[in-house]
Amino acid sequence: MEATRRGFVKATAGGVAALAALNALRVESASADEAAKRVGGNDLFSGKANARQLTDDLWWVGASDKRIALFENVYPLSQGVAYNSYILLDEKTVLFDTVDRSVWGQYFENVYAVLDGRDLDYLVVNHMEPDHASAISQVLTNFPNATVVTTAMSAALIKQFFEIDISDRALIVAEGDTLTTGAHTLAFVEAPMVHWPEVMVTFDATTGVLFCADAFGSFNALDGNIFADQVNFQETWLDEARRYFCNIVGKYGPQVQDVLKKAATLDITMLCSTHGPMWRQDLGWIIDKYDKWSRYIPEDNAVAIFYGSIYGGTENAANILASQISQAGVDNVKVYDVSKTHVSYLIAEAFRCSHLVFASVTYNMGIFTPMKNFLNDLVVHNMQNRCVSFVENGSWSPASGQLMQDIVATMPNMFQVGDLVTLRSTTSTENVEALRALAGAIAASVLGDKSLNTAIAANSNNAQPLAGTVEAAEKVEIAEGAATTKWKCKICGYEVEVEGDALPEDFKCPICGQGPDMFEKIEG
Repeated sequence: MEATRRGFVKATAGGVAALAALNALRVESASADEAAKRVGGNDLFSGKANARQLTDDLWWVGASDKRIALFENVYPLSQGVAYNSYILLDEKTVLFDTVDRSVWGQYFENVYAVLDGRDLDYLVVNHMEPDHASAISQVLTNFPNATVVTTAMSAALIKQFFEIDISDRALIVAEGDTLTTGAHTLAFVEAPMVHWPEVMVTFDATTGVLFCADAFGSFNALDGNIFADQVNFQETWLDEARRYFCNIVGKYGPQVQDVLKKAATLDITMLCSTHGPMWRQDLGWIIDKYDKWSRYIPEDNAVAIFYGSIYGGTENAANILASQISQAGVDNVKVYDVSKTHVSYLIAEAFRCSHLVFASVTYNMGIFTPMKNFLNDLVVHNMQNRCVSFVENGSWSPASGQLMQDIVATMPNMFQVGDLVTLRSTTSTENVEALRALAGAIAASVLGDKSLNTAIAANSNNAQPLAGTVEAAEKVEIAEGAATTKWKCKICGYEVEVEGDALPEDFKCPICGQGPDMFEKIEG
């Protein structure tokens, strides 16, 4: 009996000590939602707030995730990614977008620290993709007096994602609407399909700050320095900014152009994206990059050689070709193995370079699978305005060359430089001479066209068109003198003019795939 009593006392003492230790750590058994409501200390183990002041009354309250391996479960991230959110401390407090669920702990620490006891008056939702919207339901729970400022489509998506009705606490805004928060006036600009249909951007007309959703964003986490002018952006961030744009937004170049035209009418002093560093200097430089990328104009007068090889014969030919192009005077040449390089990097390089070479072995009487997938991805991302060349290989029946040409021919304004080079198993003396001739044609084209304008290949040596113009690809046939009507897609904003007073029953929006029932007539 005595031993039992001693054991009980010992166990009880141990339990009390354990409870004391847990209380010291402020750990409690609670749901994530309940825990989030207690932030302000270290309840979520995120540590102290690390919010950053951008202007007198504007703060960055985002967070970085360096553990994430794949963005959207597709794109490799070697340096993580930042999720940006901002708070304006005016007479009314305004939170611009939220963050991904993975960084909730640090995010709410930052939000509560910056508010410093004040309530939240407005939550502006520019974009509803979950990496920016995951915390919306928790923000609305933590701040029951906050009004949601967003588009009608975003309001519908909020209900769709979270099964909550915000109709009694929503301010639905559209193009040109404004909101005064005290000293600041916010203006709202619709940006459909950049890169979801509900997107808007918010312009602070008082300070010139543009909260631009995913536009001007980049992969990579923020390492203390939060402004682009602090990180040597051109050398250390540009490749990831390009890869981000081309793969996430690249398909929607015309829509980006529409937003850039709107932005040109604004006196912008700072770009605040939802990913990557903020821009407060050299805004024209990054805007010029976006202008080129969204018009599918090559960024560099350069050559990218993409090869798909099984046993090394096609790889050897690609390396010989690169060497010959270099010896012909072209410095900017890169070679990529499509089997080993993630397609997101290949897409980004295709956007960067003026001249593309596709070299593929024949596989199952077709294009080598990684090369075929890459070419089809280029089609999906709206690739156009490039000079292209082809190398095929096949031990008994080379067939990949024509098949690659057929896919590339579906891309607007693509021009072939030089003749198709055909290998049989490995490179022979004859093949080397053909590769040397192709290298000469490519070098002459690269060195002879420095303008990098829309018709990149118009003055290039030995360039032959593979497809029609962009305008021809988008135009709907209309008989001369026929009465027409104009229609606008209610999802993405695409406009089309057709003969007669109705869209054809089988018409599909080339941007978002919607049928005639989702188009509205443009009057006047």
